[in-house]
Amino acid sequence: MTDTENTPAESGAALGDTPPDRLAINPKSPFFDADKLQRGIGIRFKGVVRTNVEEYSISEGWVRVQAGKSFDRKGQPLTIKLNGPVEAWYEDLGDNPPIAAA
Repeated sequence: MTDTENTPAESGAALGDTPPDRLAINPKSPFFDADKLQRGIGIRFKGVVRTNVEEYSISEGWVRVQAGKSFDRKGQPLTIKLNGPVEAWYEDLGDNPPIAAA
């Protein structure tokens, strides 16, 4: 029984170094997490490192980026969803961080 109790703790420690499957920078989103965003998240979309990602989902394979300089009537930037392979990593872990990918 002790081995099964240790397994989730070990997997939780290993998962602490990879970003979540879905994350948003908008504080009104249910996928917003300030602590994880403060660490710095790197995003690679279709093989290109992107710095303008508003939200991403690794398992569903999409990112949301701002569509030009347009805003909606509530003052939020208009975004478009782009589909493709997404990879994410924490930038504070150095040169070879663990990468979360689908």
